[in-house]
Formats: sequence, C-alpha cells, structure tokens
Amino acid sequence: MNTIKRHIIAWVAPLLGGATLLFSCSSESAVGNYNPETMLTQQSDTLTVLVSKNGVKSYRFYAPLMERYELAAEPYMEFRRGVDIITYDSLGAVESTLKADYGISYEKRELWEARGNVVAEGEGGRTLYTQQLFWDQKTDRVYSNVDCMVRDGEDYFVGEGFESDSDFKDWRFRNQTGRIHVDMSQMEGREEDAVVDDTDKEIDTE
Repeated sequence: MNTIKRHIIAWVAPLLGGATLLFSCSSESAVGNYNPETMLTQQSDTLTVLVSKNGVKSYRFYAPLMERYELAAEPYMEFRRGVDIITYDSLGAVESTLKADYGISYEKRELWEARGNVVAEGEGGRTLYTQQLFWDQKTDRVYSNVDCMVRDGEDYFVGEGFESDSDFKDWRFRNQTGRIHVDMSQMEGREEDAVVDDTDKEIDTE
C-alpha cells in the first residue's frame, strides 16, 4: 500500500504558498487587541492543488478551508471542513486515497490528526476505517486510540486502537475484537470512483 505518510505530507507543502495572509502588525495597540492563541494568520478557501512530477500527476489535495494559527504557543494548521487526498502511480492511475471530515497539524510537535469518517485506501484495496487517526512524523508511526476496521480483500478486521508503520504494511490492533468474511460478489455498486478535475491548480516538482 502507498504510504499514509505520503498522504499527510501532501497536506503541508502546497498550502503555505497558496494561503492568504490575513494579519499584519500595523501598530502596537492593534496587536494588543488580539489573543495570539486564537489569531488567524493565514486562510485559503476551496484549496485545490494538483502536484505533478516529471509531467505525471503525483497527488491531488483538496480542502474546502485551510486556516493557520502560527502565532499560537503551539502553531497549527486546521482544516475544519475536511480533506480529500488522491495519490497517483507513475502511469497517472489512482493509487491511494485519504478522506476525513476534519484535519489538524501541530507544527512544533510534528503531529497530524484526522477526525470524522476517516477512510484511507491504498494498493490492493486495503482500507482503514476509523473516526480518528494520528501520524507522528518524529517516530513515523500511524496510530488511533479508538475503534477501527480494516478491510483486506474479503476480510474485515475490527479492533480497538490501531498502530502501523507509515507504509501500512506492519499493522496491528491493540485489542482485536473480531474478523468478518464477506462475499464481495454480493457487494456490487458500493464503491465510489475518484473524480479528478484536471483544471485544478498544478505544481510541477520536476
């Protein structure tokens, strides 16, 4: 499976260049009227970035809203309306996806969190479903502290708490509670196809 790390790294790089600076220090008195912990310093609405490498699409990042609070004691970027990420293989085919209702990045701690209907799908269709997912950049580990479900082929594994390397190859539940085998031939029409808008803003990293 493509790395969850690639998904989450994709949240950061394109955002700062496309963000709108909302605040500048015009006077000491003006600064005194604001709490730096809650002061919004950057914002981008309907942010869509399509990144390509050597002319081939690499990933597509979409967030209806990005807000940055860089003056807070713990600077962070917040995606209150969710994130939707698609990565592509060397031929331009969809390789993996990540969707969540909410995302936040704590910049100093190098910690990312996705919340609300988190679905990460990768190579071979292996898919993680959870309501909360963390990625610790320092340890390069992905984990969740809540109930999770992993679909691997026709098997669904259910457990409480989840840990994995960023490649999602060496994964485990802290407490596995069940395994269900499903006849996928009876599950027609349940998958959603990823839709790519080729008019998106494009960045060539060549």
